Amino acid sequence: MIDPTSTPSDLPRLTDPVVVVAFEGWNDAGDAATGALEHLELIWDAEPLAALDPEDYYDFQVNRPQVSLVDGVSRRIEWPTTRISVARKPAGGERDVVLVRGIEPNMRWRGFCAELIGILQELDVSTVVALGALLADTPHTRPTPVTGSAYDDESARRWGLQSSAYEGPTGILGVFQDACVQAGLPSVSFWAAVPHYVSQPPSPRATVALLRRVEEVLELDVPLGALPDLADQWVKQVDEMAADDDEVVEYVRSLEERATETDLSQADGDQIAREFERYLKRREQ
Repeated sequence: MIDPTSTPSDLPRLTDPVVVVAFEGWNDAGDAATGALEHLELIWDAEPLAALDPEDYYDFQVNRPQVSLVDGVSRRIEWPTTRISVARKPAGGERDVVLVRGIEPNMRWRGFCAELIGILQELDVSTVVALGALLADTPHTRPTPVTGSAYDDESARRWGLQSSAYEGPTGILGVFQDACVQAGLPSVSFWAAVPHYVSQPPSPRATVALLRRVEEVLELDVPLGALPDLADQWVKQVDEMAADDDEVVEYVRSLEERATETDLSQADGDQIAREFERYLKRREQ
């Protein structure tokens, strides 16, 4: 692994790389987004490239380092940080995929974004895909809603997304995406909605939903492994939990009715056409 203090010149040359990024914390309900990144790291056997020096960005009383034993003898300190790895041309793909997984920093967000973007520019990345998850009034009995947006018109047109019109508090994902656009890096984001009444991690169903959108941007199949089975088990467990409480059953029913009304109101011709185009792309791969 490249030392976090190494210079950008130590970074390798990559093939038309695209970036997928997620951060723990406010942006990561149910650990759905970082769960997606961790899955990609494992299935693609990602090679570590670099890590940011945590001393500059993290409060260790908030995000404490972890002590572990190596071979049951020597002790090792694992510091909270943001790590960068690369998957070399995953099966079915013609480009490298840079994976960025970290923790929302406690301080110096602008410096954090500038350092991270500097590394990505040195790697000559072409597109940034940011993954997030939020708690929402959505029923667990329906497919996980995923909203996609872009901060610049060019990316919105290219990926068939809406330009972001959100106003209000944001996390490091929103700040980082804006910094990417300011630096000339096209960036899109996908947010999975996690039912707020089952917010405890993991959320495999939301993780699968995010990986499906990653497939669309990367234009390759992402092996899901055991995730679909875990998602089915998750639904069954939530069903069993809800069945023991009449108030929860009624609340879920009301969310289902509201979701049905929303689905019908949004099922316009443009949306149907976009979904059909995504379906055809997956069939052709």
